[in-house]
Amino acid sequence: MNVSRRDTLKKLALGAAGVTVGGMGLTAKSYANIIGANERINMCVIGVRGQGHGHLRRWAGMANDNNVRVRTICDVDENLFPERIKTVTDLQGDVPGTEVDMRRVFEDNDVDAVSIAAPNHWHALATIWACQAGKHVYVEKPSSHNVWEGRKMIEAARKYDRIVQVGFQNRSINNVRKAMQLLHDGVIGDVYMARGLCFKPRDSFGIAKDSEPPEGLHYDLWLGPASWRPYNEKRLHYNWHWHWDTGNGDIGNQGPHQYDIARWGLGKNEHPVRVQSMGGYFKFGPHECSQETANTQLSMYEYADGKILQFEVRGLYTAGEDSLGVKIGNLFYGTEGWMEVRGSNWKTYLGRDETPGPSSEDSGSEQGEVLGYLAAPGGGGHYNNFIAAVRSGDKKDLTCDIDEGHTSTVLPLLGNIAYRLGRELHFDGRTEQFKNDHEANHMLSREYREPYVVPKSV
Repeated sequence: MNVSRRDTLKKLALGAAGVTVGGMGLTAKSYANIIGANERINMCVIGVRGQGHGHLRRWAGMANDNNVRVRTICDVDENLFPERIKTVTDLQGDVPGTEVDMRRVFEDNDVDAVSIAAPNHWHALATIWACQAGKHVYVEKPSSHNVWEGRKMIEAARKYDRIVQVGFQNRSINNVRKAMQLLHDGVIGDVYMARGLCFKPRDSFGIAKDSEPPEGLHYDLWLGPASWRPYNEKRLHYNWHWHWDTGNGDIGNQGPHQYDIARWGLGKNEHPVRVQSMGGYFKFGPHECSQETANTQLSMYEYADGKILQFEVRGLYTAGEDSLGVKIGNLFYGTEGWMEVRGSNWKTYLGRDETPGPSSEDSGSEQGEVLGYLAAPGGGGHYNNFIAAVRSGDKKDLTCDIDEGHTSTVLPLLGNIAYRLGRELHFDGRTEQFKNDHEANHMLSREYREPYVVPKSV
């Protein structure tokens, strides 16, 4: 059997470490992975139904150009495996293995990195376990289901020196990076307010009686850290977004992307000090749909210097806003003008008469070229950026390191707490605690179900 130098070094490091991790019976890698520029990176995708199916296509599609291989497909629903195996095999040319329990993936020394697209309530624990097992991590947004566990993810990434990227893909899109740099350079003056928009129609998905899980679905593993409840088909398969135990509503589904851009453009690398949120679940009653989260919600955040971030969810009927008809996007307001952003397209308008300024259409002009040096390391978007950082071993190469992702993720999480409590909240960003509010502070974490517990000490 041929043994690579990297495998030999890994085994030597493992033997020297001899440290058990998190009560899982795994062994920590005290030795950082050596992954050369041309060496294969073996991936596992955890959660492959919706967004995770896209992850599989992305990683497997990098087999030829970037020497990335999907070694394992991991999902609690075995019924997905035949189709997902075919997807991967057609793209990369060899057949991946399968697992239903991510802990078995973490025991595999040949897996270099994991890509987590499981439901939100699994993001933190999966990331922490992966870091403890020496794996690098790409984790979907929002990075965590609650604020406290997000901080634990940062601690795990730093303690085990792992590359952890959060799936805020806009961070690696050159045109968006250009827009953000122009804002920071003062194209519309001093930006004092940012808005994020999530105008996305959501119809009722109905109700159903509790029942037995279908054959092939490992329901206990699906629940993981969430409280035990009987299986109900309306609480799984994308509908988990609309129930508090497992999701965060649209403010924490589509919303995190636009929250991230809003905070980025506003130039805020800290948490807000004041939070308000109001809304409701309109049109559909409890006898028509089991949704718990809002379909209409307006959240307001104030920073220490008085600057404002607004975020709005409209899930029923609405027009878009401004010249681009923005429904999923951002608006920025400055002392000299304003900017609208929709996807990778953006425009600026200057002064009282709204004279058109620089825009994404200026690709051939001096205005369109000024930020070429800001291209993300790795080229080709967010997934390539992750692979480039894994190969370099330098978290500074990431466009959205876990610390950056956590700061943006906290925003919708705080908004939901204010919405559920129905009052204004005051937040201390240094301690990540609300001021003199035990009830609100209790909602910064959750009760974890054994053995799926996010540890206080990672």
